[in-house]
Amino acid sequence: MHFLRVFFVLIIFCGSLTAQQDLSLEEAIRTGLENSYTIKIEENDLAVAQNRNNWAIAGKYPAINVNLGSDNGYRYQNNPISFFTEISSYNTGLTPSVSTNLVLFDGYRVRLTKNQLETNERLESGNVAIAVENTIQEIIVAYYQALLQQEQLSVLQEVLELSRDRIRYQEVRQEFGQGGSFDLLQSKDAYLSDSTNYLVQKTNLDNALRNLNLAMGLDELSRRYRLSDELQVPAEDYDVNAIRERVFANNRNLQNAFVNRELAGINTKLQEVSNYPRVTVGGNGSYNWGLSSGEGTAASGESRSINAVVARTLNLGVNITATYTLADWGVRKTNIQNAQLQEVSSQYNIDNLKRNLNLQATNLFATYQNQRDLVALTEELVQNARQNLTIAEERFKGGLINSFDYRAVQLAFINAEQSRLNAVFNLKTTETDLIRLMGGLVR
Repeated sequence: MHFLRVFFVLIIFCGSLTAQQDLSLEEAIRTGLENSYTIKIEENDLAVAQNRNNWAIAGKYPAINVNLGSDNGYRYQNNPISFFTEISSYNTGLTPSVSTNLVLFDGYRVRLTKNQLETNERLESGNVAIAVENTIQEIIVAYYQALLQQEQLSVLQEVLELSRDRIRYQEVRQEFGQGGSFDLLQSKDAYLSDSTNYLVQKTNLDNALRNLNLAMGLDELSRRYRLSDELQVPAEDYDVNAIRERVFANNRNLQNAFVNRELAGINTKLQEVSNYPRVTVGGNGSYNWGLSSGEGTAASGESRSINAVVARTLNLGVNITATYTLADWGVRKTNIQNAQLQEVSSQYNIDNLKRNLNLQATNLFATYQNQRDLVALTEELVQNARQNLTIAEERFKGGLINSFDYRAVQLAFINAEQSRLNAVFNLKTTETDLIRLMGGLVR
């Protein structure tokens, strides 16, 4: 009964595999790019940089301010020698005004600031490209990892079917009196062992598919697929010198390092601007409308009303201001020196990054070449193992070898297939690293 339960469980698993939807690597990448929060965050940062990249933010255009004031007051005066010994007056008024200020010269700060904003936009664009690269590489590795588990499951399923045929063969032999219970038990033990390996591999595939769903940015991690791509050996034959040229020309991290160096240079020039005078021109205009009224008491004791008086005043002005800092106790000099040091550090960062990229390119090229040779060897190993399995099956049915020898050939075939699949997977991941290093994941 236990044997039958295992048999039906495996039938259910095999049926679930065939009912799944297909998923290609291209579809997985497209889905992941649409759902990646990291990319969305970088794109928002890029949008902010694009919004800031204009002449108004850089300070090219003057600001125009409009003000409106209302002045209200009460005044009481007591002067015995005045015609009116006591006066109570009320004042009210409105004063609209407008003012503006334009920088005529500021050591080209506006132009440098605009250049800084443009360069920062380029840097944010590079950050988006790096985020896309990270997402694509993560999806590729997760996809091929799941594909590796799927292919290994197929190998175990093939071996499982061979073990099942072996049981049927032993049952027929026992029915006709040509086999004993020992051989049948050995066949069932092999089948149960293969069934256990199959279920464990099924769990590995489920975990790999959940990791793939996570890499694609899906909330439903339990979604299953039948991966339609294949683990194929790359046909590209790389040249190490060509790799280095492409790395130094297209690597995204190196390109961002160049942009950071430009920003450091612009910052140095902005600090040097403080050595120049600042010349501004300002204009202002105001109009005042005022109303005054009240009561007064004459020296004779007679009380009189003071008629309302309306006063109107218009003020216009233009001023030019030149400012230059004579002494700041070395603040400007220190800021310029620090900016220059940061510029030197950015160049050191580029040199160090080039050195590391050169090492990575060399190592990846050597690894890629060795793994291609390893794949070729494992493919020959699989061919030999499959031929041995076919011959062993015929000899086993002919009674020329026992069940232990036949099982050993089966296990050799499983190991050979898994070695080949692992070798191809490692080669594909190395190729992905190499392509990304050359800036080829994002075009």
